[in-house]
Amino acid sequence: MKAVVITRPGPPEVLELRDLPEPRCGPEQVRIRVRAAALNRADLLQRRGFYPAPAGSPQEIPGLEFAGEIVTLGEQVQDLREGDRVMGILGGGGYAETVCVDAGLCAAVPPGLDWLQAGAIPEAFITAYDALYRQGELQPGETLLVQAAASGVGSAAAQLALAGDVTVIALSRSDEKRRRLRALGLTHVLDPADAGICEAIREAAAPDGVDLALDLVGATALPLELETLGLDGRIVLIGLLGGTRAELDLSLLLRKRLRLRGSTLRGRPIPDKIQLTKEWAQHSLPLFDDGSISPIVDRSYPLEAAAEAHSYMESNRSFGKIVLSVGHDS
Repeated sequence: MKAVVITRPGPPEVLELRDLPEPRCGPEQVRIRVRAAALNRADLLQRRGFYPAPAGSPQEIPGLEFAGEIVTLGEQVQDLREGDRVMGILGGGGYAETVCVDAGLCAAVPPGLDWLQAGAIPEAFITAYDALYRQGELQPGETLLVQAAASGVGSAAAQLALAGDVTVIALSRSDEKRRRLRALGLTHVLDPADAGICEAIREAAAPDGVDLALDLVGATALPLELETLGLDGRIVLIGLLGGTRAELDLSLLLRKRLRLRGSTLRGRPIPDKIQLTKEWAQHSLPLFDDGSISPIVDRSYPLEAAAEAHSYMESNRSFGKIVLSVGHDS
């Protein structure tokens, strides 16, 4: 099979397309002919040598998600069939023509979606679902603040929350990205750099303040979240683009009874990921079917142009997901 390999830690140019043996599948796994694989920030960190893949996942092949067709079933797999269109999350190895994955990590591709759209779904929407509902305990009628709302996870979270009768306050520093967020149906779309941002958030979250902040930024975003959260507010931290160290006014946590929770998905045990995939599929797949939510593909590249795709992601110009088309027409 052909796969993109990290030849050494470094810039996008260290990515090379090579011929490799196909992975060997276990009895509870399925072999997938990959049709699309989206990019994630973790791929950039792994390429630079800062974020190794978890044990049991390919160390030299990036890629945390896939969409494709099942070509082979392990002898213990019963609920799937050869030819099924599926998508799911991976510990690594998605930038390849073939992956082997535990059957329980496969979810059905919603009818009517092409491969690029399907490839844009798993990591963003499963991460968003987990952060909002499992970790953040978001409830209908509450208010959600989404940092970096134009990112893959941010735009997925905003859509999921809107579909769940939640007031969404979306933040983005780009005029164009804010315009596109409003096109998704979001009413409260703000620039976090504005001088009056705290007041604008409080007005949108009135009368009780923000209930849950989804933080994909980290250190630079924390002060704004602490100021605008209401009583018993929660922060779920899943990104660190804005740095890893910040001053924390502990008196705000005391007075408001706030909760700050960090969360990652990639390194969790397979059984936890399987259970999460099942819960997410039951909750979210019907929302794709009725059009309440949809994947957002900013741009696609062929597998052999993975380095160019990484460069584009590092430019921070993308809205939604960047997807690799793997070996076949989408």
